[in-house]
Amino acid sequence: MAPLYYLLIALLTLINIHTQASTLELGAPTSLAYKFSKPNCNTTCGNLTIPYPFGTSKGCYLQNKYNSFLITCRQNIPYLAKSYIKVSNISLDDHHIHILGNVSRLCYDEWGNFSDIRNYIRLSKFRVDSEHNKFTVIGCSTSGRIEGSQVQDYNMECKSSCDGVESVVNGSCSGIGCCQVPLPVGTRDFNVSFSNSRDSFGKRACSSAFIVEEGAYNFSSLDLAALRETSYPIMLDWAVGNETCALSKKNKTSYACVASGSTCTDSKYGPSAGYKCSCPYGFEGNPYLTNGCLDIDKCAKSNPCNSPAKCQNQHRGMVLCVCPPGYQTDGRRGCYKLSHSTESIQIGPGIAIGASTTMFVLVVGGSWIYWKWTKKRHMKQKQKFFMQNGGFALREELSKDNGLAETARLFSEEELKTATNNFNEHGIIGRGGCGTVYKGVLSANNIVVAIKKSKVSEQTQISQFINEMIILCRINHINVVRLIGCCLETEVPLLVYEFINNGTLSNHIHNKVDGSYLSWECCLRIAAEIAGAVAYLHSAASPPIIHRDIKSTNILLDENLVAKVADFGASKIVPKDHAEIATLVQGTFGYIDPEYLYSSELTEKSDVYSFGVVLAEMLTGERAISFNRPEEDRNLAVYFISSMKLGNGMPNIIHKSFVGDEKNTEQVKQVVMMAARCLKVTGNERPSMRELAMELERLKTIMVEPPWPDNSSTNINETRYLQTLSLPPNVVGSTNIGSSTITEFEDLNVEITEKEGSE
Repeated sequence: MAPLYYLLIALLTLINIHTQASTLELGAPTSLAYKFSKPNCNTTCGNLTIPYPFGTSKGCYLQNKYNSFLITCRQNIPYLAKSYIKVSNISLDDHHIHILGNVSRLCYDEWGNFSDIRNYIRLSKFRVDSEHNKFTVIGCSTSGRIEGSQVQDYNMECKSSCDGVESVVNGSCSGIGCCQVPLPVGTRDFNVSFSNSRDSFGKRACSSAFIVEEGAYNFSSLDLAALRETSYPIMLDWAVGNETCALSKKNKTSYACVASGSTCTDSKYGPSAGYKCSCPYGFEGNPYLTNGCLDIDKCAKSNPCNSPAKCQNQHRGMVLCVCPPGYQTDGRRGCYKLSHSTESIQIGPGIAIGASTTMFVLVVGGSWIYWKWTKKRHMKQKQKFFMQNGGFALREELSKDNGLAETARLFSEEELKTATNNFNEHGIIGRGGCGTVYKGVLSANNIVVAIKKSKVSEQTQISQFINEMIILCRINHINVVRLIGCCLETEVPLLVYEFINNGTLSNHIHNKVDGSYLSWECCLRIAAEIAGAVAYLHSAASPPIIHRDIKSTNILLDENLVAKVADFGASKIVPKDHAEIATLVQGTFGYIDPEYLYSSELTEKSDVYSFGVVLAEMLTGERAISFNRPEEDRNLAVYFISSMKLGNGMPNIIHKSFVGDEKNTEQVKQVVMMAARCLKVTGNERPSMRELAMELERLKTIMVEPPWPDNSSTNINETRYLQTLSLPPNVVGSTNIGSSTITEFEDLNVEITEKEGSE
């Protein structure tokens, strides 16, 4: 009896040790304080912390012909380079440097004598941030002038007038006693002066003019007599080098982004303005130093875990919320207590175990231990997958926006296994380039859903899934498929959508017999719904979204044939003030905008081109790429435009169900012209999606004159040349394709990476 008893105790002890060891393995990495500056260099001057590439002595700062990054420390006061411009703050995160700029004044005394103080600043390498600074003029009957250089010389005025103190409003700079105007983009040097400042404010009057950081100055009527301060803060942008990232990388000796994994961004002020370096996501520190970027200890900074879960730091700024014994993760940031039946069994040395029950206890205890160990391993695996699949990044995004958190539900693996009968093959309703779609029923509310599962767990595809979820959470439109939630506890992430039960637009166009082809009224309505949804993405969504893969297989139809735009895995959010995005070319053969393919510059007009191909499909019943057509007509866009030319504006390939009905002839002609306009080679010549949506809505109810001239004389050779670029090299001009099916090329997604020089 005793040996068996001690064997059981030893077994439990080993399991406990294994559990503790496993917990230690998940521990957060040691937090290290990163260095801002080079060794043996002074890092402060007065209250200013000086990070490299700035420094106070030779070898401690990044040198250039202007010594722009030199900080001169005189009597514990930091000055920019060798000037007398005081520096109050330097930021590595947003590449801003704050200086104090003096005020220009012109003051008259009661006898008409005046004193004139002018302010001139030369910044050379750095530029005044036009978004966060204002040129400000104070006075009555005062005109302040600022002039200097940017890309070209500039000269601008700000006029302020008033009828004395009683006419001004404190806190307002609308032109009465105080005026403010924005600065030209890229301002480097400026000289502030007055063109007329003899105002009518009493016997003594002062006019003032200065540049000030937005929010740092609040106008007061007292300033008309004498300004309260002699200097005000100005925010500057700084960058390194005098060329783009690509050019600088080729000259490795001068490339400044030396920290491991650091990224480079070109300055917004042009190719000669240099570039900025940043630490990679999840790291912080100084990207301009070799070992300057270190992993963020997010547990120490802001613990996102809810008690009793313990926060454990992971790689790249991620955290793991680990539950204590007797608790289980809730799939978010907290834990819930297990029921009494699943809690640990306490076995102490004082329990008397009889010989007849020892074996039973050993078997039951061993089985329980194995079950507990298996369950714990499975939980650790789910936590690992959750982290790999970007769960923490997704939580971070959801935590920033309560609306997103309410929209997107995080499902457990067990819920979706139950919904799909363990992902039974009989439940598959679609396959694509990125994964498989299953039909499922949620047991909690019996809602039918579509569950999208990626094929492989490549990081690029995982990023697409997370990208698709964030984008869809922000969209609320009747003609965009609704996202219900996701599951990140599996090897590949799963997205859960509303179930659309009537297949794709492609199926209704290409897989139906002639007698059941969509009616013209239905086609026109579907086109208007697609255009309205994409116009919403471009114009009404905040921020705007470019779909990047508009095609007939990504348009779903419900039981009433209402269109739903789907598959946002390749979509891009448009940054503020960006009309175009430089990106890897991605899309589907036959739908890719030739201008985007040639330049890699993605714009909203790229979606317009793809929509034009969809219109051509609906009008003709032909596929976007077909090897049943002659080689020169394999691409539908080329085939459609050339047919328009041969048919004097009306293609001879229009589907026969639309031909001969005089009632619809005029509408068909206008939609044909609309499609041709969308398929223009140059993006600027295409209409916007908003224009298309409005015109299609109008065509549904009334006959109108064509909104655009008949441009059937489009340069076919140019179109055909650029379009053939969107076919794989072994497809263009090939005659040995054999029996390749159209569907293989219809659903094929392509990503083309252009290598720059020797990089």
